[in-house]
Amino acid sequence: MNGTEQYRLATARAEQKKARFLASVSAAKERVKPRRLKRDIKEKAASGIHNGRSYVTDKVKQQPVAVGATATAILIYLFRRPISALFKRTYVRITNRNPERAETDDG
Repeated sequence: MNGTEQYRLATARAEQKKARFLASVSAAKERVKPRRLKRDIKEKAASGIHNGRSYVTDKVKQQPVAVGATATAILIYLFRRPISALFKRTYVRITNRNPERAETDDG
């Protein structure tokens, strides 16, 4: 091989590498466009919700008592103040020996 042929081969390899580089740059530019990112986020969120729903459905089918107990515990925790107020009023009504007197001044 003489110098001219080596130069042509090197030029061809350089052009191939340059074309691959430019293709990867244009692909990267496509990926970071806001429209594409927004679509990707929506797709991932939708698939995550779908996967989560199927996971929860499977767990409910496998362990219905545990899921029911957990749901009840969460509801009790969320409504602890109204429930405690209800029990306090009930306790006062049960232990009040003088039912003519109301537990509050409002009657």
